[in-house]
Amino acid sequence: MNSGRGTELTHAGGPVALDAGWLARLWVGSARRLLRGFDAGIVQGSIDLTLPDGSRQRLGGRNPGIAAQLTLNNWSGLVRGASAGSVGLFKSWEAGEWDSADLAGLFAVLAANSAHLSKQLRARGPWRLGGRVLHCLHRNSRSGARRNIHAHYDLGNDFYAAWLDPEMVYSSARFQPGEPDLAAAQRRKLDSVADRVAGAHNVLEIGCGWGALAQRLAESGMAVTAISLSDAQLDWARANRPSAIDFCKQDYRDAQGQFDAIVSVEMVEAVGQEYWDAFFAAVARCLKPGGRAAIQYIAIRDDLFEAYAQSADFIQTYIFPGGMLVSESRFRALAALHGLDWQDQIDFPLDYAETLRIWLEKFDLAVSQGRLPDGFDHRFVRMWRFYLMYCEGGFRGGLITVAQVTLILE
Repeated sequence: MNSGRGTELTHAGGPVALDAGWLARLWVGSARRLLRGFDAGIVQGSIDLTLPDGSRQRLGGRNPGIAAQLTLNNWSGLVRGASAGSVGLFKSWEAGEWDSADLAGLFAVLAANSAHLSKQLRARGPWRLGGRVLHCLHRNSRSGARRNIHAHYDLGNDFYAAWLDPEMVYSSARFQPGEPDLAAAQRRKLDSVADRVAGAHNVLEIGCGWGALAQRLAESGMAVTAISLSDAQLDWARANRPSAIDFCKQDYRDAQGQFDAIVSVEMVEAVGQEYWDAFFAAVARCLKPGGRAAIQYIAIRDDLFEAYAQSADFIQTYIFPGGMLVSESRFRALAALHGLDWQDQIDFPLDYAETLRIWLEKFDLAVSQGRLPDGFDHRFVRMWRFYLMYCEGGFRGGLITVAQVTLILE
């Protein structure tokens, strides 16, 4: 029977009493050691931390950078985040074990210091193994790609229409300084892609979304073939875009024909590392000699790619199964192997951060006004808010970037 005094262990000198207070001190001691690791790893910026006992502590603050705030309501939140990476951070945040008044700012600090915090922010042990298994289950084979695209893009056109711009563009905009208009910035992005293939007579779009870029190209006089695996997106595009555009449900690996140009905006993140070679093979096969491909892609820092690729992060686990950000150096090398000359790269990560910030504002407004379709519960809304701020912080902190490049078939 438990007398309430604790648990007895026996050693050579006799029984030792381990009461609940001793176990709590052991737990808190381990958590405080984790905090010291976080403090040492924040070399840019700072996090003002409120601990479960109400005391306060500043992590970092030794060099200029982004300042953020975090309230740790339970020591479990720290331990869970340190053992299960970004998945653990989300689960502990969802459970109320920690919170922040500015999640995007907090993620920006963590992103800016990601190289120094790699041990604290990467899943380990069974969580890393689970991530590898998840990657295998969600690999982008032909059937797997259809499932993965359906899981994200077929949430419903009404869902995305509630918070995207009127043209339904779900990729980074291109802003001018001081310009807050998302619709104008998205038109500028479409123009910037179209300019890279100006003069082409026929063009293939790989991953056409809801057809905004296809329409922009068609309006400039190009014959456009636009492919996607999303039934919902294709249905909307066929109903709302010019009938001259040939919208097809097709895997990029099955694309045929010869085109003056190819465009693809933020589709390669759905390809997966093991299929990057197949993507470039399709681009090279379908381009005429001297043809151009305009690609917009999201990349993670090269020095962190291997660690990232070894487990499934929050986005891969909850938002986009099968997704994987690009390693620019590996991507560029594969393009060269297929005779594609890499030219005119432009990076604009802060534009994506601003795009995400506006998306969150519009998403929150849609929620408050009850404009999300039925079926999206409170947990889903919180998960997507976390997703948008998680991504914004990654771009603001320099962990990830978005870029455009022109590839010319030699």
